[in-house]
Amino acid sequence: MLSAGADVVHFHVRTVDGGQTIRPEALTHVLSAIRATAPDAVVGTTTGLWTCSGPEERYLLVSSWELLPDFASVAFGEEGAALIVQRGMALESAVWTMEDVPLLLASPTLHENVRILIEPVDDDPAQAVAAARALASRIQQAGVLCPLLYHGDGPTVWPLVRAAVQDGHETRVGFEDGMELPDGTMAPDNTALIIAARAMATS
Repeated sequence: MLSAGADVVHFHVRTVDGGQTIRPEALTHVLSAIRATAPDAVVGTTTGLWTCSGPEERYLLVSSWELLPDFASVAFGEEGAALIVQRGMALESAVWTMEDVPLLLASPTLHENVRILIEPVDDDPAQAVAAARALASRIQQAGVLCPLLYHGDGPTVWPLVRAAVQDGHETRVGFEDGMELPDGTMAPDNTALIIAARAMATS
């Protein structure tokens, strides 16, 4: 992926049944493999509540991480951003709707963010792009200077990649979000998705 031009690597640890986990032993296993393959890569992971039973378990699990990624993501509607900073990792805060923005702007961790993820919940591509742009405008109007990143899912992946390129923001693609290339064909791997995104950025 890095050879294809990716600047950072964001990953989710999977269990044998296909679920997601942030258990320390599982994270250490995957992160160690990534570090061995790409020792200079900037690597981050999720702390989404869907990976555990709730905020209390997440706090215990993240507190128990022994091998730390460079950064970790927290959906801003969820508790947990402060722990990422306390543990010495860079923070990515994700906003999903306009209701998240006042909380983000009032947060004591606002200026700790290495980037802010804008992840619209709309399934319609046009609505998702409009929502991303509205969120970006509101955040920038408040004086936030860190990079913004548009991130889609399924049918909104490529429209949001294209919008990020047009708006001068960062973007992220991978099998976490969708397995189709812009022409609708199946991508053989994550590298193909990255190559397609970079081609879109230079076209």
